Amino acid sequence: MGTAPDLRTASWHKSSYSSNGGGECVEVADNLPGIVPVRDSKNPDGPVLIFPDDSWSTFIATLKSPHRSSS
Repeated sequence: MGTAPDLRTASWHKSSYSSNGGGECVEVADNLPGIVPVRDSKNPDGPVLIFPDDSWSTFIATLKSPHRSSS
């Protein structure tokens, strides 16, 4: 297992799909080279998922694709 990345300089922002009424909000930081950290906005000191930036880009592109299955 590698060392944890330094997230002190992470610039967190909420997903544009998160509502302002609380509940399920996701925050991402996209200012760190090579990685995209993701966390629960209700628990900012809790666990963080770290994705390689190319995997995150593919994930987002798939979500935006009009051809994805809705099954």
